[in-house]
Amino acid sequence: MTSGTRKPPGGRSPRPHAPGRLAENGPRKRLWWGLTTVLLLIIAAYFLLPVYWLSLAAAKSRSDLYGTPGLLPGEFRLWDNLAALSDYDGGIFWRWMLNSVLYTGGGAVACALICALAGYALAVYDFRLKRQVFATIIASVLIPNTVLALPVFQLERKLNMVDTYGGMLLPLLVLPFGVYLARVYAESSLPVELLEAGRVDGAGEFRLFLKVGFRLILPGVLLVFLYAFISIWNNFFLPLILLYDERRYPLTLGLNSWNENGLTEPQLQHLVVVGSFVSMIPLVILFLTLQDHWKSGITVGGRTF
Repeated sequence: MTSGTRKPPGGRSPRPHAPGRLAENGPRKRLWWGLTTVLLLIIAAYFLLPVYWLSLAAAKSRSDLYGTPGLLPGEFRLWDNLAALSDYDGGIFWRWMLNSVLYTGGGAVACALICALAGYALAVYDFRLKRQVFATIIASVLIPNTVLALPVFQLERKLNMVDTYGGMLLPLLVLPFGVYLARVYAESSLPVELLEAGRVDGAGEFRLFLKVGFRLILPGVLLVFLYAFISIWNNFFLPLILLYDERRYPLTLGLNSWNENGLTEPQLQHLVVVGSFVSMIPLVILFLTLQDHWKSGITVGGRTF
């Protein structure tokens, strides 16, 4: 029996780290950490600066909005601005907010469920033309939404669904990238042995999905829900071509109509700033409440790549 350090197959002992080399890497490593930190701070400032400006501008009076520097606070008039926003045109802003919640909430929930079902089926079952079906879904991700706008409008016009709530919700139920995310997450988190044990115990396939599969892929479904929620909340082009009645507008389209009328009614430009600030609040609340779930969804799904 021998003792001591085991040599590598080549018979050569590993080269010890030179103390001088470690001393040289120390300052270089600290320099890279410093440069990386500065770069990340610049990127963070780039994204946070518009939010900072919008938060200050929404709290300013109309005269301070144009008479004070944009990055400095003025007289705090946020509550008065919110009152003016609520009073204009009989409170049409809050109807647009309600429409956005309806389109976004209903569309994102239904879209996430459909993506979960499709992703689960593609991950668990083997069926004919499975690869072709998945390749078609991936290929559809590459098609810009603007290309699909005219066919969607023509189809809904034949179905008499243009300028209706149902017609606005119907295109939002399809999200190919969500199907892709759901399949990746299901393949990463669903043990085949657990599903086989459920089948042996007599569980049906749909019950197996509800009781086992859906619970295990729930973080991935929440990730799809968040992605769909943000996409629908910020969607502008689809409502622009499908909706004519102002009472059915979402916030994006309603605020844009105010902005266009701001040339003839200058007070609308101030209300657009206040309304944009209010429209940002639901997204912030959603991210703060679901941040743990979407972090875990991204992490687990990333192991497959």
